[in-house]
Amino acid sequence: MARADKGLIADIVRPFDVFFVFVGEISILFMDAVKRLVTSRFEVKETLNQMAFVGVNSVPIVAMTGFFSGAVLSLYISTFLLKYGATSFVGATVALSMTREIGPVLAGIMVAARCGSAMSAQIGTMSVTEQIDALKMLSVHPTNYLVVPRVVASVLMLPILGLTCVWSGSFGGWLVAVQEGVPSGSYLSSVSQFTQTSDLLGGLYKTPVFGLIIALVACQQGMRTTNGAVGVGRATTNAVVISMVLVYVTNFILARLMN
Repeated sequence: MARADKGLIADIVRPFDVFFVFVGEISILFMDAVKRLVTSRFEVKETLNQMAFVGVNSVPIVAMTGFFSGAVLSLYISTFLLKYGATSFVGATVALSMTREIGPVLAGIMVAARCGSAMSAQIGTMSVTEQIDALKMLSVHPTNYLVVPRVVASVLMLPILGLTCVWSGSFGGWLVAVQEGVPSGSYLSSVSQFTQTSDLLGGLYKTPVFGLIIALVACQQGMRTTNGAVGVGRATTNAVVISMVLVYVTNFILARLMN
């Protein structure tokens, strides 16, 4: 009976233990990255490679996803508002939705799925094949070479990708709205009348935080990988799932604070 009670207590405590271990590892990794960004030699070439990978190579998928998200949003809104003769609000609704929420969040989700998984898999493979230990033997600190470039690249590139998603989504919304019978001039006038620069900036302010979260989670999951190929797959899955959940949670918190 005592053994069963201990097992029950262990099952109850385990999720809390996993959570606090995760928070502790992420915090240590973040503080170490900040310290080495300031005090250690900056890996310019690796950072530029990561910026190209996270930023330039992600533009097509982010633009395409944003375009169709704005298009389907505009399809539903246009169909609904046309019934009530309120077509002057279609452009504003699509533009505000894209600038404040959909564009930044969708960019974060796409980067988490495309780049976060790749970062975790790459670092996880290096971990299980002892390449990280080899870096230490060569007096190259893993945080300085692996973590800092990815964090810097993600933080710098996410605002650009968020802006790309906003513009492509707004264009897709305009295209569908016109096809559904909304006058082009009415759509564009609504956008200019109700959408302010603060709406765009308010959405883009979130994206560096999303980039920081995605890079830190991917690196943390990759560096703690064990058990060979199975461990790499598990770390990759965890990195994507955790990053996406944290992006949504953080988005709500930031939206609450801004409003």
